[in-house]
Amino acid sequence: MKKIRIILLAMVMLMACERRYKQDVLMLYPNWTEGIAITYLAKVILEEKGYTVDLKRLEPGPIFAALSRGDADVYMAAWLPYTHEYYWDRFGDRLEVGGVVFDNGITGLVVPAYVGINSIEELNEHKDKFEGGKIYGIGAGAGIHGNTERAIKEYGLEYQQVSSSETAMLAATRKAGATDDWIVITGWKPHQMWAIFDLKALEDPKGIYPTDEITIVTREGFAEDQPDVAQFFQKLKLDDHLLEDLIDETIDERDPEIAVRRFYDKHRDMFEPLLDEKKEDELRK
Repeated sequence: MKKIRIILLAMVMLMACERRYKQDVLMLYPNWTEGIAITYLAKVILEEKGYTVDLKRLEPGPIFAALSRGDADVYMAAWLPYTHEYYWDRFGDRLEVGGVVFDNGITGLVVPAYVGINSIEELNEHKDKFEGGKIYGIGAGAGIHGNTERAIKEYGLEYQQVSSSETAMLAATRKAGATDDWIVITGWKPHQMWAIFDLKALEDPKGIYPTDEITIVTREGFAEDQPDVAQFFQKLKLDDHLLEDLIDETIDERDPEIAVRRFYDKHRDMFEPLLDEKKEDELRK
């Protein structure tokens, strides 16, 4: 009886692996705008072709760790080679690059356009105007948080980074703008903040915040298990206009999938050919 149970368990595990590798895709995504939008776009396209896509939201560190263990398949929005350099150095030997979605990712310190400085080097001179030296940032697990801590050190800034969430950071920006108060935040492009507020990026003479690529990262062996999906990831590219359009669709929509489906329907002719049609019986082999 014990031997039969072991055999049955092995058969169940084998069937589960077959379903996952031949049809299902587990995608992890972060809680920031472009990451959500790009992930849901991939989900919509894959599901149109008959794949089953599951999503799970995590911070970047746990995302890289899970992929390195083979516990998930894809992360659509890694900022490489710089912003997420720490995670890549730690886990990259057990991961694979699946493609580059966008090649002009910009990060840095950002202020409203009415603020009368233009460089990070000018921040200390006006510390009192920035609530006594606060930089509003996002979660400590984000790569831009680490780069900002480095900027504080290398520029000798008499500032403290206030870690919260993207939503809280944008709320603080909106509140400051209502009375033209000075505020400095951690910002990046692409992001809807540039459409919502009149902002400017502070010059960064020390090059703490270099240009990144929004990169698709997969678990080791994913391309062999899912060659058609891997080829789709290689082909999936968004220019500035398309990514801005995608992000704009999601700004006022509570359900990102509804917004992304609207975007996909507008650009169906562009995205549909990226993944060849699959027969349902082939997917279930």
